[in-house]
Amino acid sequence: MRSTGSAGCLLGKTWGYDDSGVWVKDGCSGDFMVKQTAAEAAALAGMPGAAATQEKYEQWGEFAPGKGFLLSRSELGEARLGGYGLLRYMNQMPGEQTYTDHNGDTHTTDGRNDIYSHRVLVFLYGWLADPKLVYSFIWWTVNTTNQNALFFNLGYQFDKKFNLYAGINGNPGSRSLFGSHPYWLGNDRVMADEFFRPFFTMGLWANGEILPGLWYTLSVGNASSILGVTAAQLDRDLTTGGSMWWMPTTHEFGPRGGYGDWEYHEKLATRFGFSTVFSPEERYQPVGTDSNNTSLKLADSLNLFNAGSLAPGVTVTNADYRILSLDAGFKYRGFFFQTEFYRRWLDGFEADGALPVDEIVDDGFYIQTAFFPVPKKIELYVATSQIYGDKDAGFSNSSEYLAGMNYYPWNSRNYRLNLQVIDVNHSPVSSTFGYYTAGQDGTTVSVAFSVFF
Repeated sequence: MRSTGSAGCLLGKTWGYDDSGVWVKDGCSGDFMVKQTAAEAAALAGMPGAAATQEKYEQWGEFAPGKGFLLSRSELGEARLGGYGLLRYMNQMPGEQTYTDHNGDTHTTDGRNDIYSHRVLVFLYGWLADPKLVYSFIWWTVNTTNQNALFFNLGYQFDKKFNLYAGINGNPGSRSLFGSHPYWLGNDRVMADEFFRPFFTMGLWANGEILPGLWYTLSVGNASSILGVTAAQLDRDLTTGGSMWWMPTTHEFGPRGGYGDWEYHEKLATRFGFSTVFSPEERYQPVGTDSNNTSLKLADSLNLFNAGSLAPGVTVTNADYRILSLDAGFKYRGFFFQTEFYRRWLDGFEADGALPVDEIVDDGFYIQTAFFPVPKKIELYVATSQIYGDKDAGFSNSSEYLAGMNYYPWNSRNYRLNLQVIDVNHSPVSSTFGYYTAGQDGTTVSVAFSVFF
């Protein structure tokens, strides 16, 4: 019901419940309300058949928002079913325009105007044999790009300071890749984050809390983006990365480390961190065919591995990608502020001809801020992205300014209506699953409703 101590209370981390009652740790204290089920009341009254009713309740149907429905729990393990769904209308204006890249070539931008059951995720997860041995099966689909995938993750949580996992995960190069989705202000990333960040890979990663509020992640994987890439296309080079973040005041930053202060922190919550990734990249297809690596965009939205992107008639076949990001965030009484600064290096080019540059260095940042004029019901937010292309390599700048609103019709941040308007200035990002299309200089309007359970 309310926290009474100096430390923050975060469900699943500093407080929770089991068959014996409510537990707290790491300084969390507060007043808790326990709902008594009919079966529990019957058991206390000594009514016949009460034990069987209570056992059935424990094994099936328990629901925790954001943690899904409990399918089964026994000494052999636990299984939960969760999901996320997003319905969205998006209009990118103008409908058609042209832009000129750094080589002087003209391209056409085709703005979208569509309604989609956009993104769907279904989770089956829990533990097996030992509560420390956790698993998840994830069915992931983005209908706007006609992508479907099924993933399996497995991990062992040795200790609070060290956990080891295998499967698919975000390369740790941006704060948004650390499990905060879908707790963002909008339903997708802002432009600077989308441009600079790495993507998802399959591999190994370890994380833990070294000291109260001080966390780390280390990872090794196959590539900056593994989606749509087969094992036969990969070379022998691996992608590595790491991140650290410190939450000094409350030792937490809300559920999933999400954006926005829906929880209405009574004490200032702070988070400071850095992230970095190094990834040797290749085009995955022979010269003369379309590149299968579409994750690395230049500051004028061209794909690095497309023919002629850096010089007429020349195709880059290999390159090194490095990212360093620094982030800071604050939450207090419904107010939220976060910023992240990026520097990206593209170098180590291998190509079938001479190139005019040996290295491309781009910089940028975003700022997002939000507040709740009506606590836990209406959230208003604004944001900006600024991207500074490498002028020595012939690239220019891009930016965006956006405003949005979230309406939470029920007493949960897991169900919301989102409205957002973006003023886009020469987008370097082209992502059908996000808000942006290559070269757009105009306005994007989106209306979306999402559920998460």
